[in-house]
Amino acid sequence: QVQLVESGGGLVQAGGSLRLSCAVSGRSINGYAMAWFRQAPGKEREFVASINWSGGATYYTDPVKGRFTISRDNAKNTVSLQMNNLKPADAAIFYCAIARSRYLAPGRTRLDYDSWGQGTQVTVSS
Repeated sequence: QVQLVESGGGLVQAGGSLRLSCAVSGRSINGYAMAWFRQAPGKEREFVASINWSGGATYYTDPVKGRFTISRDNAKNTVSLQMNNLKPADAAIFYCAIARSRYLAPGRTRLDYDSWGQGTQVTVSS
């Protein structure tokens, strides 16, 4: 059974940085697209960033472009999200997810991913 565990969340001032990590067990991430989503209170879970199976292509939602960077380490079975210049609007619970099947192009919807972590809280003070 695949398990994803996020870490690295916390409280940061606006303009600060955090690096989120997602450790995957029970399945090698080799060949699978990975993604980060976030959910703010009272809002739907939304796409943040994704990375294809090889790490050669990345995708971002417009509000985070130029500030967030997704990366993966297949040898360590982890995916990361470097977040710079954080804004209060970025505050949310961040979730990592793994694609349903190998070699699929990274999707932007929840239905594209079949396993999720429990999330890590990111709080940004103004």
